[in-house]
Amino acid sequence: MAESIVIPQRFNGPPQSGNGGYACGLVARLLDTGTAEVTLRSPPPLERPLTVARDGETVAVSDGETLVAEGRPAQLELELPAAVGVAAAEAASLAGRERWTGHHPFPTCVVCGPDRDEGDGFRVFPGALPGREGQFAAVWTPDEARPERVWAALDCPTSAPVANFGVGPPMVLGRLTARLDAEVEPGRPHVLISWPLEVDGRKRHAGAALFSSHGRLLAVSRALWIELRI
Repeated sequence: MAESIVIPQRFNGPPQSGNGGYACGLVARLLDTGTAEVTLRSPPPLERPLTVARDGETVAVSDGETLVAEGRPAQLELELPAAVGVAAAEAASLAGRERWTGHHPFPTCVVCGPDRDEGDGFRVFPGALPGREGQFAAVWTPDEARPERVWAALDCPTSAPVANFGVGPPMVLGRLTARLDAEVEPGRPHVLISWPLEVDGRKRHAGAALFSSHGRLLAVSRALWIELRI
């Protein structure tokens, strides 16, 4: 039987396709590596089997004849910001809630959509950290420790430092590289910090780090966002 993966309806980003980080996390789980790079080639469809093809250390995931994503082992070294406590992250998130939710292009996104209820969506709403230019913080309380959910949480916050927020076209995730160093603790608050790395025309690069409530680094990501042509 051919190997396949399925993105459940709950884990959408845009209404009719999978959250980019979640999709990348499913692809990354197919690789026997601690750090992976996953490139999205087309919107990941929901609720149908996507075929997996392996070629050495790399994998390709397709929907029929349409290539959806490609994954490979990678290295990821970033200069990380210092951790902040849960209270500071909550305060930043609350202060920035209107900016984040007021012009959200995909309000039902499972990770950062304001229209998702508590216990259904992740409700990760990044807000600017006072005194830290370009850095954003949010709190995430995972309900499970599955790696693809951590990848999802490492996705959306990276858009905060580079997003247009109602003054330009929306952006979609093009590539996510992530390194998971330790497991999250379900039911406990965690802190996500994101920051900008590079802007190259319609391409926007940013990083994110996930910390425990005690400031332990658990995971880190680098994302490539692409501004849509409209």
